[in-house]
Amino acid sequence: MRASDLAGRLREKATGFFQATQIQLFPIRHQWVGYNKACLKSDLGSGVNVALVAFPQCMAYAIIAGLPISYGIFCYLAAAILGSLFSDSRYSSLGPTNATAMLMLGAFMTSGIEGERLLQGVSVLVLMTGIFLIIGAFANIARLIQFISRTVIVGYITAAALQIIINQIKNVLGYSVPQSPSLLGVTLSTIENIGNTHWPSLALGVLTYISYSIFKKYFPAFPNVAAVLFLMSCTAYIMGLAGFEIKTLAPVPAGIWKLAAPSTDFDLINQLASPALALAFLVMLEANSIGKSLASRSGQQFHANQEMFGLGISNVVAGLTGGMVASASLTRSLLNFQSGAVSSLTNVFAGILVALLFIGLSPLIPFIPLPALAVVVITIGVSLISRHQIRVVSKSTRSDAIVFYVTLIAGLLLALDTAIYLGSAVSIILFLKKVAKPELIEFNFDEEGHLTELESQSERANPEISIVHVEGELFFGAADLFYNQIRRIAEAPELKVLVLKLRNAHRLDASAVIALDDLVTQIKEQNRHLLVAEVRKDVLRLFKNSNLVEKIGRENVFPDNSQNPTLSTAKALKRARTLLGGEDASISIYVDNKRVGGDA
Repeated sequence: MRASDLAGRLREKATGFFQATQIQLFPIRHQWVGYNKACLKSDLGSGVNVALVAFPQCMAYAIIAGLPISYGIFCYLAAAILGSLFSDSRYSSLGPTNATAMLMLGAFMTSGIEGERLLQGVSVLVLMTGIFLIIGAFANIARLIQFISRTVIVGYITAAALQIIINQIKNVLGYSVPQSPSLLGVTLSTIENIGNTHWPSLALGVLTYISYSIFKKYFPAFPNVAAVLFLMSCTAYIMGLAGFEIKTLAPVPAGIWKLAAPSTDFDLINQLASPALALAFLVMLEANSIGKSLASRSGQQFHANQEMFGLGISNVVAGLTGGMVASASLTRSLLNFQSGAVSSLTNVFAGILVALLFIGLSPLIPFIPLPALAVVVITIGVSLISRHQIRVVSKSTRSDAIVFYVTLIAGLLLALDTAIYLGSAVSIILFLKKVAKPELIEFNFDEEGHLTELESQSERANPEISIVHVEGELFFGAADLFYNQIRRIAEAPELKVLVLKLRNAHRLDASAVIALDDLVTQIKEQNRHLLVAEVRKDVLRLFKNSNLVEKIGRENVFPDNSQNPTLSTAKALKRARTLLGGEDASISIYVDNKRVGGDA
């Protein structure tokens, strides 16, 4: 076979695979349909706005993660320039975020990885995160996000924000404390060393906060962070001339960006596998939440798996080029939307501008005072704590409150990846508990022939027949509860015939079939009869495949009639009257105001 033929076949198979998974290569090309000069102008303007915010943000997020600031810059370049080409969202701005930075910090603090292995571990962590995201995109994992409560994110973000604030206080006060994997440890170390406060650093921090507040209040459209850092850099330089030395950022040569070979240290890979999975999960949650929110506001469609694929590519490239974990940023994405971005090409422009700023301004980075940048990071952390969202999730339902406090407390006392896992697990458990309670309502026919809810068994017009309406989920989590509830009804002394109405029973599986099978066995042993009415086609197919129809008896199973909803139950009651034979059973059955049955 010629090489050209082989390449053609491989291309066809690859195309078929991507079509089957609904993931596209370079979906950005679809956004260029009808693209003109006006669109280009909008994207360029939005790109400039985002770049001016992204440049100082990336440095701050790298510091949050305990990394050199180059990791934040290189992450943004990889995500904005390359990741946006594979993402379908027009507004999502990919790159480092506060949440992923905090989780990275927690991962290395709890694992004890430090020194030269730390930077090697960063590459492994980011690369594995990207691989997990790509696998998740092809496996259509994004649809599982609907089972994770947004309360988990609120709890996690709140815990991460508190950790960001506490971890940066020492930089504002101008002294160092030992690293600790827990918030309590950092807090105690910070308090113990309060006597070592460097007052010039604290004074600069206070001045930074005042300047930032003024800019934010009176010049909201101005690139506040960049302006404040420039002003504080000048102030710190003047303070240095006056003899008050302020700690500044380490120099970062622009030429250090290079490819890094993937590590083959399996111990390191094993140590970081769990944090990488947690990061991939968090990235997926963040991107899905932001993407859906902006899509609903703009009227655009959001493809979660495509966004996961773009983020996976971003993290793989970032892992190979000295970057940190990339996710979707809420602040930059909102700025994209508000600035009138037309396509994700605006992120490419922003990435190019950040690269130019880094190359042009890298000699000035050593002039940026660490206390000033720490104050900026703290303000970012404070902004993450949403009192409105906390009030909503803690007051709405008991389940939401439990999920929130479990996630929050776990995030404060344990590792942040553990908090995500624990919060998600509690969220799913409470969800399953909620849906695993099928509602069983016993009905009776009134004098006019209409089905009415029965408040107690003693009120049955005919004590020998019970009509039970089953509503809700009947999957494995609900099967035992359903069986126990229906068994109590079936044990009524006078009962001879039990009629189950299954039109609104959903998600029946093998566990539900086994429960019904046991119920049939029990009823037959007591010389009673089970009739099943309003059986939908999918349920009837399940009953036939499992031979449950044969055990119940074909004459005792009545398929649902969508055009005449009461006909199935009417036939079941007519069958019940036949089974009761000559016994006294007063039954009146009406279908479309026509009498079907009568006194027996």
